[in-house]
Amino acid sequence: MSMLSNLELLRRVPLFSMLTSVQAEAVAAAIVKHRFKRGETIVEQGKKANALFIILTGRARVVTSDSRGREVILASMQPGDYIGEMSLIDDEPHSATVRVEVQTDVLMLGHAEFARCLPENSSMAYAVMRGLVQRLRHADRKIESLALMDVYGRVARALLEFAKPEPDGTLVIRDKVSRQDIAKMVGASREMVSRVMKDLEERGLTEIQENGSMVIRERIEPLD
Repeated sequence: MSMLSNLELLRRVPLFSMLTSVQAEAVAAAIVKHRFKRGETIVEQGKKANALFIILTGRARVVTSDSRGREVILASMQPGDYIGEMSLIDDEPHSATVRVEVQTDVLMLGHAEFARCLPENSSMAYAVMRGLVQRLRHADRKIESLALMDVYGRVARALLEFAKPEPDGTLVIRDKVSRQDIAKMVGASREMVSRVMKDLEERGLTEIQENGSMVIRERIEPLD
């Protein structure tokens, strides 16, 4: 790795292949090489690293975990893959942890330098990027939910995602959502979803209004 310049290393990364010579030289001047030992964490779920990491050599694993420490593997990262771009685009904490499986060399690019490669904040392209990042985060949560939660927890999370807060803080699902649709969303039978919904209503956690909307009376905690 030490025999190649930062610019030469950068040119090997598909993410930066479309940069102009001026842009590439500016980015190359800002990147830093770093080596992670086996088992070390590159980014941690729920925290911000404020940098983009591009894998040069080695291998890393993307995992998400619940409150009990149970993990689900979302992806395996190889040379050329990059880490942390979602957090840099929407300024939210990382949705998953990335941990190296073997000694791994990366290029690190800081937040300010990365931002210079992005479209203007007011542009449609940037708005589309933020929208895509939000969809990816939603997909990550759904994968975690399907893998780690029981049906009760998955139904509870689905209802919370549908609910919108009223001015008084009450959570309301205004559009009627069928049990069949929820069943398809959470990967369970309609009968099982119906039992969970009935239990929530009997416990006073939810209430169906005459107009078909649902009021969530108390915070439903998705059980792990």
